Amino acid sequence: QVQLVESGGGLVQAGGSLRISCSASGRTASVSHIGWFRRAPGKERQFVASILRSGGGINYGDAVKSRFTISRDDAKNTVYLQMNSLKPEDTAIYYCAARTFLSLEYPYWGQGTQVTVSS
Repeated sequence: QVQLVESGGGLVQAGGSLRISCSASGRTASVSHIGWFRRAPGKERQFVASILRSGGGINYGDAVKSRFTISRDDAKNTVYLQMNSLKPEDTAIYYCAARTFLSLEYPYWGQGTQVTVSS
């Protein structure tokens, strides 16, 4: 099993920045990809970004390209999401997820961290 814990969410004004973190523990050696997803009230879950555990293979959702940056610190088993130029529509619960090469599905999820952007 892999355990994921998000942190760093909070309230920020539009145009501001915030960095959230995802710390992984357990059988992390089996993990190939770490992803960030978000769910806004009344909306479906949305892909935000993903990164290979090795550090390459970065992908972003269209809504956050050029504003968000995903990175990882392998020594700390932590993945970060730097969010700049935040907009009110970025308000959501942000979830960290992990998967292996065996499947495109993400079986491991964190509890989420709330990000609220005020206008």
